[in-house]
Amino acid sequence: MLLTPRTTAARPKALRTPRLAAALIAATTSAALVAASAPSPAAPLGIGDPLFPHLGNPGYDVASYDIDFTYHGDNRKPLDAVTKIDALVTAPMERVNLDFAHGKVRSVEVNDEATRFESTGEDLVLTPSAPVGPGERLRITVRHTSDPVSAKDAQGGWVRTGDGLAMANQADAAHLVFPCNDHPSDKAEFTFRVTAPEGLTAVANGLPIGRTRHVGGATTWAYRTHHPMATELAQVSIGRSTVLHRKGPDGLPVRDVVPTKDRKVLERWLKKTPGQIEWMEQKVGRYPFETYGVLVAEARTGFELETQTLSLFERDLFTRPEYPEWYVDSIMVHELAHQWFGDSVSPRSWSDLWLNEGHATWYEALFAEEKAKRPLKDRMRQAYRQSDTWRAAGGPPAKPKGPAPGKKISIFRPVVYDGSALVLYALRQEIGHRAFDRLERQWVDLYRDGNATTADFVRLASQNAARDLGGFFDAWLYGTKTPPMPGHPDWRTAAPEGK
Repeated sequence: MLLTPRTTAARPKALRTPRLAAALIAATTSAALVAASAPSPAAPLGIGDPLFPHLGNPGYDVASYDIDFTYHGDNRKPLDAVTKIDALVTAPMERVNLDFAHGKVRSVEVNDEATRFESTGEDLVLTPSAPVGPGERLRITVRHTSDPVSAKDAQGGWVRTGDGLAMANQADAAHLVFPCNDHPSDKAEFTFRVTAPEGLTAVANGLPIGRTRHVGGATTWAYRTHHPMATELAQVSIGRSTVLHRKGPDGLPVRDVVPTKDRKVLERWLKKTPGQIEWMEQKVGRYPFETYGVLVAEARTGFELETQTLSLFERDLFTRPEYPEWYVDSIMVHELAHQWFGDSVSPRSWSDLWLNEGHATWYEALFAEEKAKRPLKDRMRQAYRQSDTWRAAGGPPAKPKGPAPGKKISIFRPVVYDGSALVLYALRQEIGHRAFDRLERQWVDLYRDGNATTADFVRLASQNAARDLGGFFDAWLYGTKTPPMPGHPDWRTAAPEGK
């Protein structure tokens, strides 16, 4: 995610072996015991994420989602929806909690049996006819509505555009759209089926697997991802759109989705994407997914978003004359870089967000240096000056402060953008360009299609440096004050405001 407004100096499968068990057992033992004992009345759970403790659910690992939306042509009215979840049980449960908080649930089935359900907090709590245990399969079907009109205390989910809808589920807002295990640590494969009236086009993550025309003019589009995906990265767009196709490196399908009326004016930007992908591949290795493209929405979201295989951009980014060309190019690279950093390699917890945004900002700035002669060193020196202020306001990069009440995207502060790219700059200064470049390639290769933590990055960086970098990272990632910059003893930080 990249927030707006901006300035040029700073900016604000088949069932798989459970991925959650090894990484989450220690953090969620107490929550799992709560699930096993099934308190009465039904209670909202969570996996204890430091920033969003009540989201995500223990006790199962989702393998796949199959989601069917029916859009009736009015983006002020709820969509009809059916969400099917295929999961593997990892802990004993008498009740199964899903995250879902903004729609009407009509019925629920678990393993083909009608199941009692109730809502509490942001959870939809299911009570199967019999308890379930580790190794058992869960096949959950929820028939519900999906409301595109945001609740007053909610942020994210559906975005109402000038001609329809798009999704913006970061951070942890997918459960405002469909029932799910809404935490990036539980990635799954997705299939979408979207039915819309004549004259509208529906697109979603992944590649198309079919299209069916119905009597009366409506059409159903179907798409499927080829790689596991976090719920926050789901994307469905419905509108008067044109889908443009071109080839990327090694024949990679590049698919852009734009308002039909803007097709010509946007082409000068869209044709740059294959070259940007090639540039990123030169830095970190082959593009990690089955397709990529740009989704341009006529909407005011306040950000751009790295939804997997189809990044969401505001139309204004490409049409407002005050944004110089080099700047727009670098923002496109920021969201592209997220396909490796954040999408393919996803955070284990939201406190690992700096790994997403720090890396995307790093490659955004590096692209601007190499292609537009905007020195990375100058940007990092400016970031260094502001770093103590950012840390005071938002916390250190790997120990961010929690979001403001009702504003989940408030975790996207300057410290996770330039403040975290600054950590990567310091690391390159500390271990050298060659070791740093090797580390970046190994990181996205080793954890591809999975989750990783800050501790994983520290461990891999130490291996590449052939020495323990624990002390270095402790200071840079968790310190309230910015450490001295290796190689630049003359760099100084400014005192935080009010100090």
